[in-house]
Amino acid sequence: EENKEDDKMADLLSDFQQQLTLQESSVKLCQPEVDVSQTHISALPMEVLMYIFRWVVSSDLDLRSLEQLSLVCRGFYICARDPEIWHQVCLKIWGRSCNKLVPYASWREMFLERPRVRFDGVYVSKTKYIRQGEQSLDGFYRAWHQVEYYRYLRFFPDGQVMMLTTPEDPQSIVPRLRTKNTRTDAILLGHYRLSQETDNQTKVFAVIMKKKEEKPVDYHKYRYFRRVPAQETDHSFHVGLQLCSSGRQTFNKLVWIHHSCHITYRSTGETAVTTFDIDKMYTPLFFARVKSFTAFSEKPL
Repeated sequence: EENKEDDKMADLLSDFQQQLTLQESSVKLCQPEVDVSQTHISALPMEVLMYIFRWVVSSDLDLRSLEQLSLVCRGFYICARDPEIWHQVCLKIWGRSCNKLVPYASWREMFLERPRVRFDGVYVSKTKYIRQGEQSLDGFYRAWHQVEYYRYLRFFPDGQVMMLTTPEDPQSIVPRLRTKNTRTDAILLGHYRLSQETDNQTKVFAVIMKKKEEKPVDYHKYRYFRRVPAQETDHSFHVGLQLCSSGRQTFNKLVWIHHSCHITYRSTGETAVTTFDIDKMYTPLFFARVKSFTAFSEKPL
């Protein structure tokens, strides 16, 4: 009996499609449960319904809401399993590297099982360490300070990423990371890419830098003396992370493998690279889902 139930659940999509086909000659995806005087959503054409479903997924790729929408009725379940929606989602995430469906059975299965970063929340790490303070004037004791700070990483479906290092706790910082147009000064913005290694490990590589703010030059300030211009430089940070799964959640852990600072001098074009040692200060980042990130749709899929 259990095997029969499993087979029925596995073929639920075709079962619903067959039931709707046998009901009427004019097939409708859903029927009103009670008599209503207003126009029911079942009167909408299939194309309009699919457009609404694309708004539910939105440009933030909120597939969790799409799955919840599929629980409404059999017709919505069929719409939510439309392969074209899932194919577009996969193209948004992996680009041209997902032209072939093999070895997955469907585009939905590819989205669920292929390693990817998650967009409906933020990756957070908390670092603690003890720092030695100055010795007292009489030399009898030395102060010790406990330092705590957080690192935040927010990924977007269009290939952009935000990074922030701050002592402020997630409750105050996470709401500011909803959009890329945040006014937080310490935010680093950049782009990332996924890399599938030969050892079957997925890694995330990102190049990030501080937002450029153009400040007007006050020429009157330097009118009466010769000013020595400061050498202009561009700072960028190169980050490498390994994507892992821990516990029951998938793709919810990022482990540091590389971190370096690149300083480029505009006058000469030379670049100086400083590589940081990945030690206990670089704790793994764990994913936390944030409901407010997908509460609104700015544009459809």
